Amino acid sequence: MKTYDTIIIGAGPAGMMAAISSCFYGNSTLLLEKNKRLGKKLSGTGGGRCNVTNNGTLEDLLEGIPGNGRFLYSVFSQFDNQDIINFFEENGVKLKIEDHGRVFPTTDRSQTIIKALEMKMLELGVDIRTGCEVVSVKKIEDLFHVKTAHTEFTATKLIVTTGGKSYPSTGSTGFGHEIARHFKMQVTELEAAESPILTDFPHKALQGISLDEVTLSHSKHVITHDLLFTHFGLSGPAALRLSSFVSGGEVAHLDFLPGMSSDELSSYLTENREKAVKNALKGLVPERVAEFLSADLPEKIKQLSVTEKQELIDKLKSLPIKITGKMSLARSFVTKGGVDLKEINPKTLESKKVPGLHFAGEVLDINAHTGGFNITYCLCTGWVAGMMHY
Repeated sequence: MKTYDTIIIGAGPAGMMAAISSCFYGNSTLLLEKNKRLGKKLSGTGGGRCNVTNNGTLEDLLEGIPGNGRFLYSVFSQFDNQDIINFFEENGVKLKIEDHGRVFPTTDRSQTIIKALEMKMLELGVDIRTGCEVVSVKKIEDLFHVKTAHTEFTATKLIVTTGGKSYPSTGSTGFGHEIARHFKMQVTELEAAESPILTDFPHKALQGISLDEVTLSHSKHVITHDLLFTHFGLSGPAALRLSSFVSGGEVAHLDFLPGMSSDELSSYLTENREKAVKNALKGLVPERVAEFLSADLPEKIKQLSVTEKQELIDKLKSLPIKITGKMSLARSFVTKGGVDLKEINPKTLESKKVPGLHFAGEVLDINAHTGGFNITYCLCTGWVAGMMHY
């Protein structure tokens, strides 16, 4: 039975960064991962390009983490998005910034990020064991006993970085929540967040159309970002962000032209009154959207009645879309809910109930938008959990 200072369960971004931090602070460190390769879920993020962080301000970061982001003030004061950028650049990864502050490796390959984390762990001396599934965890006196199918390890510090329950094919099965419950810690209700939205909208007419910088709103939630029409409803950043605030039965409204007021749109239509409705709209929206919106109208703008013209403007500025639900947790990008933050020390990410037990990443009750925010809090909480705290 080998003893370490620190054992980490789960080699996603939080786990790998925790291992790097732990070794950096001089602790003998074991990282256990049940998959055969490191960072399986990380490899698919950002469309396989790995949106590794977001370069916004602290307020931008907290706005991008709607699920308990304020809990992270102390974490970000110790390690933040700028530290992530510095870390990768210092370890040979060239980065670039795209729209909305999204940061990617210039290679556009997630393997670049995973390899940099792996090489740093090896350089610092982390004992990495893949294909090694943990079957039980218990604490006897001051030592955590971590049992796998073939052996048992012990450590005075245990960091759980097993992720949530989204995309279970990547290994996120909720095992970390079972560990928390074993130690009598509370786990809040788990549900899908950053989830594609199901609608009763006529999907076939617009399926596959991608819209840049449109506004999708429901109640007080107004989100301006890119949107994708799919065979089941809506996806893309605008839909994923709205999904945290809906469950089904609501009506969302889509503004195709947030940069243009209703009055400006009315003037545009008047100026183009001799044109066919479809052709005039093609100057504003994609062709298939123009066809969809003009389908039941007279051919030319000048033939529109006052009511028809106003209805067209209303559709362009506030198209109602009935939401029927959202994708299951297994097919969502993020888990909402997790280890209850009331039981976690925000400075160290240690359990208030169990000394030496730390949690980091998506296993916690924190959820963030796509666009680099999820990985940011995973990497930052990983580093802080792995630190020596005096």
